[in-house]
Amino acid sequence: LKSNPSNNEEKEAQTQLTKSDELQRLHSQALSAYQQEDYEAAVSLLDEILAVCVWDADLRELRAECYIKEGEPSKAISDLKAAAKLKNDNTEAFYKISRIYYQLGDHELSLSEVRECLKLDQDHKQCFSLYKQVKKLNKQIESAEELIREGRYEDAIGKYDSVMKTEPEVPIYSTRAKERICHCLSKNQQATEAIKLCTEVLQLEPTNVNALKDRAEAYLLEDMYEE
Repeated sequence: LKSNPSNNEEKEAQTQLTKSDELQRLHSQALSAYQQEDYEAAVSLLDEILAVCVWDADLRELRAECYIKEGEPSKAISDLKAAAKLKNDNTEAFYKISRIYYQLGDHELSLSEVRECLKLDQDHKQCFSLYKQVKKLNKQIESAEELIREGRYEDAIGKYDSVMKTEPEVPIYSTRAKERICHCLSKNQQATEAIKLCTEVLQLEPTNVNALKDRAEAYLLEDMYEE
């Protein structure tokens, strides 16, 4: 206003000042809602602020935290990816994205994100520890799948048993391993064991198409046509 004291400029400045005060008020409310663990309210306030302050990495990280707490990992990933681009050397964002993918059972994407973190800081303790875990699991799954392609079903079963030992904490890996072991048992004509394990998988995931197909194959081996 000092450099250009016209009526239009003054109006614009007053509007922006009012808007800025309003956004600060919303920001305080959002932080307060987050601290009180009212994540839904925090997200709705942060939505309003981010509609104006599109390039604010910290606000996006805060909203991602709320999404994680609300059980909406894919929305959290989207905010964290933006935050990783907006802030230089944002190892924390890459670490969090990698962890979310890992929890969702997407070990390949998890590995690629944690590598991005280590490119920025090869001594990052959390990223290095996660990298070792994901890399080991990834390698076991890849070699198990290779054994299945070669028709070496017994060896593949052993490899998937190792997968369950490597990651006992995240249930999706055990379920996936059991689904693939059931496939191997069915292909190996071990019908009784296949039916038992496929049924276990289907109790956890009633719409698992692979387990349904493999159990059907096993029933055929046992001449259980009705089933």
